Order: sequence, then C-alpha cells, then structure tokens
Amino acid sequence: MTVPIGLLVMVVAVTVGLVSVTAAIVIGWQRLARLQTEYRSTARAAIPSLAVLAGVLAINSVVRDIGVEISWLIGWNITDQIYALERNLVPVIQSLSHPWLTIYFSKIYIYGYVFLLVFPLVAYLVLDDMEWFRTTTMAYALNYAIGLGMYLIFIAYGPRNMLPDLTEGLLYTNWPTSQFLVSEVNANTNVFPSLHTSLSVTVIALAYRTRHEYPRWLPIATLVGGSVVISTMYLAIHWGTDVVAGAVLGVGCVWLAQRLVDIAIVETLVDTAITALQALRRGLSRLRNGR
Repeated sequence: MTVPIGLLVMVVAVTVGLVSVTAAIVIGWQRLARLQTEYRSTARAAIPSLAVLAGVLAINSVVRDIGVEISWLIGWNITDQIYALERNLVPVIQSLSHPWLTIYFSKIYIYGYVFLLVFPLVAYLVLDDMEWFRTTTMAYALNYAIGLGMYLIFIAYGPRNMLPDLTEGLLYTNWPTSQFLVSEVNANTNVFPSLHTSLSVTVIALAYRTRHEYPRWLPIATLVGGSVVISTMYLAIHWGTDVVAGAVLGVGCVWLAQRLVDIAIVETLVDTAITALQALRRGLSRLRNGR
C-alpha cells in the first residue's frame, strides 16, 4: 500500500513546524546558534549513534515484510488471553468518544507521535555533552529491536479487529488516508506491546532525566506522550495490556540504554567494524599482490 505523497508532505511540514516552535521555546536560539560554528564536530559525534539506529530501523523494515509469516510459524496467539484479562476496557473508553476528542487523538497519534520522537534528537544534539543524544538513539534502537522480537513471538489482534461490534476504528473512519501511513509500519497482528506507548514513555522518561537542561520540555513531553498513549486505546488500536507492556518496555529501554552508553558500546562497535574492514582490505590487497 503506497503512502500518498500529499500525506507524507503534510507529516513532514507539521513536524518541522512543531519542532521549530518548540525549539524556540524549549532550547533557545543561543544553543541552536552553536551548531553554526560546531556543526562539523557535532555531526562527527552524532554519526555513530545515528548509524546504529538506522541499522536497527533497516533490519526492522526488512523483517517486518516477512515477520507476519514467521510469527504464524513460531509465534503464540495471545489475543484471547488479553481479552479474557481486560474484557471491555477499550469499549468503555470509546463510550466516552466525542467528535473533537476523535480529531485530537487522531492527529496526536500521527503528528504528535512523530514530533515526540524527532524533537529530542534535535534538543539533545545541541547540548555540549552528547551523552543524552547517544542515550536517546540507543533507547530508540532498543525499543525497535526488542519490539520486533516480541512481535515475532506474540500474535495479537487489536480491539478494532477482535471486537468489531463493540469498537470502532475511529482513526480510519474519520481520517481514511491515515491508513496508508499506519499500514506501512504496523500489521494487524502486531499490537503487543504498543511501540507508540513504549517510545512515548521513553521520551517522557528522558525528558524527566534532562529536566534541569530543558525544564520546559518535561510538561510538553508528558502532555503529548500521555495523549499518544491514551490515543492508542481511544482509537481501538491497542489493548490496555499492550499499553502496560509498552510502558514497561519504554522504561526498561531507557535504563538499558544508559548502561550501554556508560560502557561506550557504540564506540566499541564502530571501532570493531573499522578494524574488521581494515583487516579485510589488507587481506584483499595481499590476494591481489600474490597473483
């Protein structure tokens, strides 16, 4: 299913606008101006962490295309167990629906979520110490890597698929084109845990840890992130169980990311890769010279 160009342009435009306004409020132009003179050193410091995140996302994209088939071969369908645990929690939440709430949570689920993930990368990139930027990219990578593994192990349909008579897919009925975008990153059987929740909780946890550097970011991250979490159930995309599991995953990824950054795992991986490439180059050179 191809995503309409117009929708992609809109997502990018809204994200850039939200990040720009929030940067002026939270970061300040003085910190942003530092990039004009230090952009080269900042870019060099950021590349290894971004490379790890990009690699995880690339693997995620490849595996996602065949992940559903693999999951049905090795996975465990827990949809009935989830429903038995929480019954009609999501239908009860949807009973409070209102047209204005539906618009709000639909936009938050798409635009708010993308903004929530992008802004910390900008904010932590301009700090003098790159520790929080490295921690953020590592936490994102861990969320996607662990989440992918859990999607392969656990098969679970969301409330809108499991309870079509009791719930309504409000996101798609009120914003049909959003389905093109969501279907590119999600499958109907990939709801446990909720990555929207885990990554939102990750951002909130990091905002709390950096509240002294960016005191204004914590309330914004909490409002937007909390709204994203609620939207997953309000729109009948996720169960409450998915949300709880996602929250635990998000907190766990922040904790683990900090431990990995402390032992300089990214730098170690980069050094190992460089050493391996140099050894490969020397080996190829010897082969050519031996002919």
